Amino acid sequence: MLDSKARWKVSQPNETKVQEFSNALQISTIASRFLVQRGFTTIDEAKAFLHTDRSALHDPFLLKDMEKAVQRIKEGIANSEKILVFGDYDADGVTSTSVMFLTLLELGAQVGYYVPNRFTEGYGPNENAFRQAKEEGVSIIVTVDTGISAIHEAEVAKELGIDLIITDHHEPPPQIPDAYAVINPKQDDCQYPNSNLAGVGVAFKVSHALFGEAQEKFLDLVAIGTIADLVPLKGENRYLATAGVKRLANFQRLGLKALLDQCGVEPQDISEEQIGFIIGPRLNAAGRLDSADPAIHLLICEDPMEAEELAVMIDDLNKERQNIVNEIAKEAEEQVEQQGVPPVIIVGQEGWNAGVIGIVASRLVEKYYRPTIVLSFDSSTGLAKGSARSIEGFDMFHSLSQCREWLPHFGGHPMAAGLTMEMANIDKLHGKLMKIAEQTLKPEDWVKSINVDLPVEVEEVTVDAIYDLKQMAPFGVGNPAPKILLDSIEFATVKKIGAKQDHLKVSIKKNEALLDGIGFRFGELYDEISPQAKAAVVGQLSINEWNGNKKPQIVIEDIKINEWQLFDLRSHKSPWEIMKALPSEKVSVVVFREDSEAKISNLPQEWEIIRCYVEGQTDVSDKYVLLLDLPVTMNQLKGLIQGCSPKRIYPAFLHEQDHFFETLPKRDHFKWFYAFLKKRGFFDLGKHGHDLAKHKGWSKNSVHFICKVFFDLGFVKINNGLVTLEESPNKQELTASKTYQEKIEQSKIENELYYSSTKDLKDLLSNLMAEAEKAHV
Repeated sequence: MLDSKARWKVSQPNETKVQEFSNALQISTIASRFLVQRGFTTIDEAKAFLHTDRSALHDPFLLKDMEKAVQRIKEGIANSEKILVFGDYDADGVTSTSVMFLTLLELGAQVGYYVPNRFTEGYGPNENAFRQAKEEGVSIIVTVDTGISAIHEAEVAKELGIDLIITDHHEPPPQIPDAYAVINPKQDDCQYPNSNLAGVGVAFKVSHALFGEAQEKFLDLVAIGTIADLVPLKGENRYLATAGVKRLANFQRLGLKALLDQCGVEPQDISEEQIGFIIGPRLNAAGRLDSADPAIHLLICEDPMEAEELAVMIDDLNKERQNIVNEIAKEAEEQVEQQGVPPVIIVGQEGWNAGVIGIVASRLVEKYYRPTIVLSFDSSTGLAKGSARSIEGFDMFHSLSQCREWLPHFGGHPMAAGLTMEMANIDKLHGKLMKIAEQTLKPEDWVKSINVDLPVEVEEVTVDAIYDLKQMAPFGVGNPAPKILLDSIEFATVKKIGAKQDHLKVSIKKNEALLDGIGFRFGELYDEISPQAKAAVVGQLSINEWNGNKKPQIVIEDIKINEWQLFDLRSHKSPWEIMKALPSEKVSVVVFREDSEAKISNLPQEWEIIRCYVEGQTDVSDKYVLLLDLPVTMNQLKGLIQGCSPKRIYPAFLHEQDHFFETLPKRDHFKWFYAFLKKRGFFDLGKHGHDLAKHKGWSKNSVHFICKVFFDLGFVKINNGLVTLEESPNKQELTASKTYQEKIEQSKIENELYYSSTKDLKDLLSNLMAEAEKAHV
C-alpha cells in the first residue's frame, strides 16, 4: 500500500450528458466531462463558456456611486484640477494604478500617482500622504485596490477639502468610509452582477465609464492583476482574463516585453501560468522589498532603454526576494516545530521582511495545512505586521472579524488577509482563532483535499484531447485547472531524474495504452512503488514537446496504492540494507528456520523479529514484512499470512542448499544402493561416501539423501556414519519417508517462492492470503 498525501474528492459526471456534449460540440470526452463537471447543463451554456466575448462585460454604471464618481472626475479634468491616483503595492495594485493613471492621462487630466511604502507607511491610504497631496494642490484622490477600510483617512480628506473617490474590491467593514464616492462591488447595496472583480477590474470599469466604452488596450494589465489576485475566473472575469492573455500574447507594452525577454518567455507561450508564476511575482517583488514605483514605471514607460533597465532591476529584486523568503521560511518552520504544529499557526520574529511574509505564510500552509499568520515584529513601536493564509473550511476574514478588539487594521478575503496589531495581543488572538478553528472545522478538514474533476482512461489521453481542454483556460480560482484521475494503472517503468534525483519519471500502463508521467519532488517515492502494484494517480495533463515531437503526459500531484505491494529482494545478499530507510516500528522480519539465526545479527536492533519455528501466529497487518529465509513448509507461510493484511512484503528467501536444481535420485539409484549394501553388508558413509558418489557420477548429497530415506523407512541403521542393513524390513514406498517428502516439499517451495517471476510470486502470495481469509471467515 501507499497512502495518498491528500484526500481525493472524485466527481463522477453523468456520462450520458458527457456524450451529448462531446457530439454536439465536437470535442473529446475528456473536455466534455470537464464541462459537465463544471455544472453546465445545456449546449448553449457550454458554448458561451467556450466562446466568451465582450457580451460578458456588464454596464459599469450598475456599480454604486459610479455615475457620481465619473461626473466628479470629468468635472476635475474640465477644470484642470490635480487628480492623484492612490494605489497599492502588489501586482493587482500596480496594474490598477497603471490603468487608472493611463486612463486619466489620455482623457487630458493633470494626474499623478502615489503608492505608499509598505515599510514606512504600511497598507492603504494614510493621513500624511493626504496632507502632502493637499499641499501639492490635489483636489481629487482616486484610490485603486485599496481604501474600503479608510474611515479616518476619509474624514481627513473632507477636512482638507479633497474629494475622495474610493475604488476597491476587498471585503467591506461594518462601517463604510464617508467618501465622496465609494465603488466596491462587494457592498451590500451594490447591484453590480459581478461581486468578484479584482482591484484592476474595478479600475477598468471606471475607465470604461469614463471613456464610454471598454478600452481593449488595457486588457493586458487587467488580465495580469485579475489572475495575480486570484479572483474567480467566471463570467466577466473570465472574459477579462481570456481577452487580456490574448492581447498580451499579441501585443506587449515596452516594459512587459522587456520583462518577458529578461525571463526568456516567448510571447506565443504566454498563458495564465506565465502571468501567475513569472509576471505577477516580479511585479510584486518591487513593493515587497522597497517601493512599488519601479513596477508602475515598467508598465507605463515608453522608452525601450528605460524599459530594459527596469526589467533587469525588477528581475534582480525578485531573485533577492526568493532568497529572503527561503531564509524566513526556514526560521518559521523551526518555530512551528517547536510549537508542535497547533490548529492555527502564528509565528513571528523581529526583522522579518514584512513584504514577503505572505509568501512564507503560503509555504507554511502548503507544508502543514493549517490556517497561518506570519508576523514581522517592530519592538520600537510594539506593533506586528502580519499576513494570513487559510485552508478550505476556515474563513480567515470572518474569523479575524471576530477579533476586531485586537486588530485596529486588517482586511482581506476568506483565504487571505493582512493585519497590523500590538505584539502584546498576539497570544489572545492566537487563542481565539484556535477556538474558532476547533469549533468550525471537522476532523477531515485538517487533511488537505484534492478535488478530482475527471476520471479518465489512459487510452483517452491524447494530444488532441489536451488541446480541447486548453479551450477551458484560463484556469484559476473559480475555474481551476482540471485534475485527472487514472485508476487501476501499473507503472511500466519508474525512475528518478534531476540533478538531485528528486523527481520521478514514470511510464503509466493500462491494458495496451501507455502514457508518460512526471512527478516533481516525488523522487522520495521511488522506493515506495513496486512495478506490479495496481495504482491510481491524480494530476494535470500537459503536452511535452521535444525536438518537434508532441506527446501527452500527466504531471502527477498525488499517488495512491490501495493493495499490498511486493518488493522483490531475492537477488540481494544483504536485503536489509535496502530497508533501513523504512520506519523501524513498521518492519517485521520473519525467520522460518532456526539455522538462520546467525543472519539476524546483521539487522537493526529496532526491527521486530518473528521466529516462525518457535512462535505461534503473529499479526503482521499494516507492517513491512521481510521474509528472510525460505519456509520449511508452505503451511508456515500460510500461518503467517492468515487473517493479516501487510502493507508490503519484501521476499529475500536466503538459503544455503539448493534443492530445486539438485537432481532427485531416481528409483533405480535406490535399488542399486540397496543391492550394493546387501552385497557388502555395510558401508562407511564418512570414509567412502565421496568415492562412491564419484564412481557413480552422483553428488555426495545424493548418497547421504538415499541413506536418510532408507533410515526413515527402517531399511538401514546408521551409527557414526556406518550404514548397515536391517534384518527383514517392512516393504514401504519411498514417498513414506519424511526426508523424501521434505525434499519434494523444499524443491517445490524453491520453485514457487525463489525461482518464480515477481508476478507469479505476487499472485501466489495473494492467493494464499485469499485462501487464508476464506479459512478465517
